[in-house]
Amino acid sequence: FLPSLPENKILVAQRPLLIVANKTATLVCNYTYNGTGKEFRASLHKGTDSAVEVCFISWNTTKISSNSNKEFNCQGIHDKDKVIFNLWNMSANQTDIYFCKIEAMYPPPYVYNEKSNGTVIHVKVVFVLFLKETPIQTQEPQSAILLWIMVAVTGVLAFYSTLITGVFINYWQKSRKSMYHQSDYMNMTPRHPPYPKNKGYPSYAPTRDYTAYRS
Repeated sequence: FLPSLPENKILVAQRPLLIVANKTATLVCNYTYNGTGKEFRASLHKGTDSAVEVCFISWNTTKISSNSNKEFNCQGIHDKDKVIFNLWNMSANQTDIYFCKIEAMYPPPYVYNEKSNGTVIHVKVVFVLFLKETPIQTQEPQSAILLWIMVAVTGVLAFYSTLITGVFINYWQKSRKSMYHQSDYMNMTPRHPPYPKNKGYPSYAPTRDYTAYRS
């Protein structure tokens, strides 16, 4: 909403915020002017101090011209009581506050608008993950081959491990049985046969009774 103004005054109104998600922004500068000027210039400025002129457009009753800062992609369009600034391919570092300036250049007196509240243009950064299909397709067969090789090696190792374990258990069982038979009690006390004692046997050794083994 723009109120009525005294003669040779310019008032500008802008929307306070623009969210840019596709790198393209359209900033509309509505203005009111009731003077006698016939040649005008409208410009878009960046920063709180309006130090950077982004682009401008000038017009009179017969001619329109425009120009843009080389660091921006911007074009101005004049339409009755408003100027439209179109910006494209914007980057995140171009997020800032932007001000519209409208000037009545000719005939005198020269006038321009008081500084408006400006428009904050917030450029969002969109991250896109690009996947290359060709390397993935070539890596899949290699991964499958490596997997099968690992499975085969694991199977062979498991087979030999089981075989060695079985041989060891069999050997251990046989050794245990042999040790068991060797540990049976046997009376190994030396005994001499029932012959005369003059054969050299010690007197302490009792005579072996062979009849005990017959039973």
